[in-house]
Amino acid sequence: MKKLLIIKNGSFNPGIIEKYGDFEDYFLKGLGLRKDEVLICGAYLQEPFPDIECIKAIILTGSISNVTENNQWSINLTNWLQGVFDKPIPILGVCYGHQLLAHAMGGVVDYHPEGMEVGTVNIKLTENGKKDPLMGVLEDEFLAHVVHSQTVVTLPQKAKLLAGNDFESHHAFVVDDKIWGVQFHPEFTGDIMHEVVEGLKEKKDREYDIDAIHRSIKENSTGEILIKRFWELSNS
Repeated sequence: MKKLLIIKNGSFNPGIIEKYGDFEDYFLKGLGLRKDEVLICGAYLQEPFPDIECIKAIILTGSISNVTENNQWSINLTNWLQGVFDKPIPILGVCYGHQLLAHAMGGVVDYHPEGMEVGTVNIKLTENGKKDPLMGVLEDEFLAHVVHSQTVVTLPQKAKLLAGNDFESHHAFVVDDKIWGVQFHPEFTGDIMHEVVEGLKEKKDREYDIDAIHRSIKENSTGEILIKRFWELSNS
């Protein structure tokens, strides 16, 4: 039986994992699935990819790495994905996964010129987004959790822009009506976001208004709706 494949592009810090689990756990919770009901591949550990014939759909997680680092594991994943794009397999890339999809399909990824976007932000659907089978289940303007320093500077040529805001113009795109990238984190909860923000205290690249970022965090249903809709489309 074909299964959902979750490709892990990294692992969270031990403190967050101890409290809430790792990247794959957030998606499993949102989908209501057990680990034995999915395939999990640690791309960042250079684990072998499963046979394509065993895969129903793919989720690419976020990462603590950056696409522009060109790590060998990320290059391997890019090459593998390029052999999957023409298959009838729905794909959802999140944050790093979103950027890697864009990169693998000819887009450009780099650091955002205005720095990091972090907290809970408002995002608006484009006209294409409102009609999209995945993103169209959301409100025209919705809340989402974000934490990213890099961005898709240039979308792939075949991509349709689905959502954005004043800071991040490329928050969501789709290619061939089955390959979606979202810059925001639908798998994060408010509690996880608060933990992420606390971790910014250790960063020395700039000063962050930690209290203001904490105040921006608002629980919302965007992530659960989106993840469940992706799985619904994958089973249709």
